[in-house]
Amino acid sequence: MTTHTLEVWGDLACFTRPEMKVERFSYPVITPSAARGIFDAIYWDGKREGSRIRPYFHWQITRVEVLEMPRYIALRRNEVKGIVPGTAKLNKWISGAETPEPLWADGNDETTGRTQRQTMALKNVRYRLHARIVPKSGNDPAKLNACFERRAKHGKCFQQPYFGCREFPAFFEYIEDTQAQPATPIALDQNLGLMLYDVFDLRREVIDDKDRPSISLFDAKLVGGVMDIPAYSDAAVKKLQEA
Repeated sequence: MTTHTLEVWGDLACFTRPEMKVERFSYPVITPSAARGIFDAIYWDGKREGSRIRPYFHWQITRVEVLEMPRYIALRRNEVKGIVPGTAKLNKWISGAETPEPLWADGNDETTGRTQRQTMALKNVRYRLHARIVPKSGNDPAKLNACFERRAKHGKCFQQPYFGCREFPAFFEYIEDTQAQPATPIALDQNLGLMLYDVFDLRREVIDDKDRPSISLFDAKLVGGVMDIPAYSDAAVKKLQEA
């Protein structure tokens, strides 16, 4: 399997711990799902069949090297109380079957209007991410790898990669030769405890818009500033909710 390496950095990041509910508090290190999202933003492919999507592959993060010491910053932000409706409603808006309904920032009931919330985010983050493509049945891994490498080398992406929240953009560089461009991880050994692995079942051959999230966790550890990520199919990944 070809392993691809990205060096990513940004001013701010927030990888929210799920147990913190409304107020966001970041893990000290990027999660596998957030790292996968960065690779997906550069290259992902699949076939849509109505409300179902047949992905050609999924990204397996294998290793995270932390290049800057985790530093927290407290932010207070105005957020909108309302939420975007489900996919069925959005599709009707897109097709013109129904008139779109805005989210009001200055409403005066419990479901609209703005509210201030606290965020404990990270600042000045830099990581080196290693990942490989896991193709679904019938797809050519050589072609998929070549497509990603071509796009990443030219800085192309389908959407701006981000660190946990869309307002925290991530910038990236494709590392062709890790020996010629070595990284120096931070000198930190730490048991991070249970960390969110992903919110989707990566083994699925078909994804439906109506599928419920499938949360998974793993026991995360930093050894010399490096966090090794087990494969999703590994027993070390705790699947709390099967699809």
